[in-house]
Amino acid sequence: MRTVRRTPRESDEEHLVRLVAGGDRAAFEELYRRTSPWLAVRLRRRCADEQIVAEVMQETYLAVWRAAGAFAGAAVGGTAVGWLWTIAARRLVDAFRRRAHHADPPPAAAHAEAAPAAEDEALAVTVGGDVGDALRRLAPELSQVLQAMVLDGLSVRETAVLLGLPEGTVKTRARRARSVMREALS
Repeated sequence: MRTVRRTPRESDEEHLVRLVAGGDRAAFEELYRRTSPWLAVRLRRRCADEQIVAEVMQETYLAVWRAAGAFAGAAVGGTAVGWLWTIAARRLVDAFRRRAHHADPPPAAAHAEAAPAAEDEALAVTVGGDVGDALRRLAPELSQVLQAMVLDGLSVRETAVLLGLPEGTVKTRARRARSVMREALS
């Protein structure tokens, strides 16, 4: 079995987490003092929104306080800072999901809902021939996704927000729409 050498700092932080598990507030404050600067920098590299970074920092350290007893550490080849980063990264993903869930539809979406008949007319004029015929024969749910992603240039996330669908559903419908279009044009 290979032994992993730890720097004194890693051992110190692991020791601090063990003390935090016992409810030691001073150890928690010291752990925060040592780890919060680099954790904030790492989060900022992945998210430019300071409000989200601050929220994730708070949620991370709250989770550390509550779950320090669950830290396995060196017994499973982990480190305290690695454990801390794992918690923070998961909280950041959760924050992104919350933001996407509560996001307003992109500005282009408001225009699409306001005048669907005009949009269909413009589409018919712009895309004619076999492609236009194939587009008009698509099921409405497939057509909406294809139009948002291909013609409007929206991302999967923006399309999901626009149509009020999960991202996975948008991906599935886009794949199905492309397949149907391919068959119709072959």
